[in-house]
Amino acid sequence: MDKSIVQLVDELPSDNITVKVLKALDYVAPGQWDNLVGFDDTVRAITGETDANVIQRIRDRANSIYLDPQHGYQAAIKLYQIIDKADAAMGTAALANKVGEKISFLSFLGNITPKADVTQTIDLVLKIAVEIIAFCKINGIPQPNPQEFANTLANNYQNASLMRMAALVCIDGILPLGPDFLIKIQEIISGANTNDAIAQNPVFQAVNSSLPGNSPADKVGFLSQAFNSVQGWMNGLVAKTGITPQSIASGLSSFIQIADDNLDFVAAVLDQTTNYFEHTGIQTVARSIILQAHTLVKAEIAEEAKKPQKQDTASASKSKSDTSQYAVNSTVEVWDEEDEEWYKATIQKIKDDQFYINYIGYGSSSDEWVGEENIRTRDIESSDDNGFAVGQKIKCWDDENEEWYTATIEEIRGQQYFVHYAGYDSSYDEWLDLEEIC
Repeated sequence: MDKSIVQLVDELPSDNITVKVLKALDYVAPGQWDNLVGFDDTVRAITGETDANVIQRIRDRANSIYLDPQHGYQAAIKLYQIIDKADAAMGTAALANKVGEKISFLSFLGNITPKADVTQTIDLVLKIAVEIIAFCKINGIPQPNPQEFANTLANNYQNASLMRMAALVCIDGILPLGPDFLIKIQEIISGANTNDAIAQNPVFQAVNSSLPGNSPADKVGFLSQAFNSVQGWMNGLVAKTGITPQSIASGLSSFIQIADDNLDFVAAVLDQTTNYFEHTGIQTVARSIILQAHTLVKAEIAEEAKKPQKQDTASASKSKSDTSQYAVNSTVEVWDEEDEEWYKATIQKIKDDQFYINYIGYGSSSDEWVGEENIRTRDIESSDDNGFAVGQKIKCWDDENEEWYTATIEEIRGQQYFVHYAGYDSSYDEWLDLEEIC
């Protein structure tokens, strides 16, 4: 099962080298980034809510929104993760064990090789492209649109999103390529042999399927459009803040010992030890989802306040239905894990949550006790074309654990089913395809 947005935010580190780097770059985008970690704390910080019940409802709704295939939130986070992992994989030094420690930089020079200007340029423009694609997915824009992204970047980018772009300029632009990095990048991506270099780049190969275009030439053309759309903003950021390789190095010097003539090596270290795209990307997606979930939950609460009696009656009716659905002599379906199939049966006896059943069409020698998790009722009239209905108990196959799990269908959209697993909290709720349920 993929991780929920709650899990992703809960697992964000409160302090590691990525966090230290971003804090050191705060002067580039002052006051824009707080390292919000822990989902409930993030909800409190963003919405101002303190009621535990409201926060829980926001959690549940946020998970539902995140896992909804009609939204692009999962796809955006996967892009952030892929670009960071692919970039780090090009390094040769494993320095992650230095997290939280002051890194004696010069002792690692023999193990680290800075990227060539062409490789560094390709990495930077690919990150810009990924940011544009993720932005469009988060905001429901059907096709990647560099110009719309550029307009938002110039006028509305803030919080973790702005910090991510500022870090991109510093860590992937100025530090490895120097103060004239924009000129270098423009010259390189306009070069005659750039297409081949990009096509062979491992980072490009990792995100290739997400780039728009039907051919390598189309995809390279999109990278050029992406860079051109933000070049003016990058130039403006440098002019406004006065950032230089030396000022960036000074900010980083609190935890990395740096020699001024080794700044390209510093960039190589940071490539291998930080995941600022993924870290801030999760925070960006979480903020967007939390704001959306908060609006929906507040509207629901306001509606419930208007109709408390009707709501209570509906709840009581549902409760009554739930307790009476399994009765002696009632017809149910019973799960057979060996055959991976549901069989019709009648209940002969009930004891607590155990049911003594007789399989329809079989003799009494097949009668047996089964647990509540392995029986279900079905409302055929409300079923979809595949025989499934909202509220129906199902079995879901998990490839990773090679096991069937009991779940309930919460929502149906075409050939996809949003399910809640019995015995698990809502953070595990997810959308499944038809072939994954039974």
